[in-house]
Amino acid sequence: MQITAKMVSELRERTGAGMMDCKKALNEANGDMDKAIEILREKGLAAAAKKAGRVAAEGLVETYISEDGKRGAIIELNCETDFVAKNVDFAELAKNIAKHAAYSNANSVEELLEEKFIVDNNVSVKDAITALIAKLGENMTFRRFERFIAEEGVISDYIHGGGRIAVMVQLKGGNEAVLKEVAKELALQIAAANPLYLNKEDVPADVIEKEKEIYRQQALNEGKPEKVVEKMVEGRLQKYYKEVCLIEQLWIRDQDLTIRKYLENKSKEAGNEITVVKFARFEKGEGIEKKEENFAEEVMKQVKM
Repeated sequence: MQITAKMVSELRERTGAGMMDCKKALNEANGDMDKAIEILREKGLAAAAKKAGRVAAEGLVETYISEDGKRGAIIELNCETDFVAKNVDFAELAKNIAKHAAYSNANSVEELLEEKFIVDNNVSVKDAITALIAKLGENMTFRRFERFIAEEGVISDYIHGGGRIAVMVQLKGGNEAVLKEVAKELALQIAAANPLYLNKEDVPADVIEKEKEIYRQQALNEGKPEKVVEKMVEGRLQKYYKEVCLIEQLWIRDQDLTIRKYLENKSKEAGNEITVVKFARFEKGEGIEKKEENFAEEVMKQVKM
């Protein structure tokens, strides 16, 4: 039987499942609408779709580093409640997705979701998440990932607060013992100080211009004469760099040293220059607008149902 766009649209309206999932279900059911709905329910896709509107701001950030230390990944997997975030199945899924991301060729979350899951080639990553949504009854979202590949040097990670903050950093140069020590220290630094960029050169031009304009207006509002405004802007910009650039930050263990100076000292100790290749810091739920519920109102909603 030929599956029409109208049929797919109707099934999507009745179940809330995705267009492609609806088309596959209709093909499998040979056009039988009720059978297609049953197929979607059996696969957990209809149930998952009904939960897709809920805000998933809890969850875990997780990391993975291969045994040879050459590959790594950091990911964020979200759910609705802290209760589910502590579920062993949810934690295992997060770990497996992190492993998958390390070996994946995907350049986006959407691409990765469609890949065959590294721990079960019979399903996609998306299917594995959907199955757990159906099992645990909460919406889940695979939000982001960053992949690390080290031809040389080391990859190090750090997880803080039981999966609230995760850091991954890649270094090269120096001898391996010193490199591992420095990588661990920098992972702690990144977790605590939350740098946005590696160095000044990485700060986008539009961000710099925006900051300059803010500092310029601040100086003018303070009544400073025009001839000193630009000097004040430059001074405040340098302070900004020290806050947001890892290399310019003060070392959390010794406020007399910047990270740049710390790296210089460790490079001398190692007999080879140590450089930071890249880093990533994920904090669970950052940037997600959580829906605030009034507890009394929530109870009344339940009573009236």
